Amino acid sequence: MQNSSLETLGVPPNAWSVDETIVDITRPPLPVKPVAIKTETKSINLDLAKTAILVIDMQNDFCHPDGWLAHIGVDVTPARSPIQPLINLLPKLRSQNVPIVWLNWGNRPDLLNISAGLRHVYNPTGKGIGLGDPLPKNKAPVLIEGSWAAAVVDELEQKPADIRVSKYRMSGFWDTPLDSILRNIGKTTLLFAGVNADQCVMATLQDANFLGYDCILVSDCSATTSPEYCWQATLYNVKQCFGFVTNSLAIVEAIAQVKNQ
Repeated sequence: MQNSSLETLGVPPNAWSVDETIVDITRPPLPVKPVAIKTETKSINLDLAKTAILVIDMQNDFCHPDGWLAHIGVDVTPARSPIQPLINLLPKLRSQNVPIVWLNWGNRPDLLNISAGLRHVYNPTGKGIGLGDPLPKNKAPVLIEGSWAAAVVDELEQKPADIRVSKYRMSGFWDTPLDSILRNIGKTTLLFAGVNADQCVMATLQDANFLGYDCILVSDCSATTSPEYCWQATLYNVKQCFGFVTNSLAIVEAIAQVKNQ
């Protein structure tokens, strides 16, 4: 039995309890919060206490009319479509202490960890506005951590308890602390939201699947500026190979059932 006089070291559930003579490494589990959520293929039972949502790249460079995508001529209207569903969903998840992880593309200002090949994707001629270059309208450096370009769009409220992780590739697991953070706070089921669904969201979801996480794409909280067939291929591949597809209304309904119990 755990001694209440012990001091806690670490983040529950991956925490120790210690004093001068004892180290308790039993790691008591978090209380279970089971819910049933309907997906496009099956109804799944999951534990909200082991769940987090990754909100990927809902940032100015990808979703704002003055951001980098819009600058290079992309219509960012589709990238803005997850904003309202997320506004409705995130407070419901917070009410159940489900962590909100803001996973934004934010490079080092010196770009020392970015290869020439990756820079070529965003500036194929070498003469355009690519990674780290200032946008003409507001001089924000493209996809640089701490800049307006890498900030979450104003419409989406961030809370102090939310978790923020910068990424440097399409996958949020590549060369970032994301996996360590999720494991440390005991999260094994991941909800996926954000843009672009067929690129950064899909790459992160695939890596999560490879690492053993349970993966659920929230379709109305995700979008892409790519052609429609890319969206359809994403949905197909998630359901076929990597996890499940649901929508925010199904999650809200499941949470409402918990509150009514």
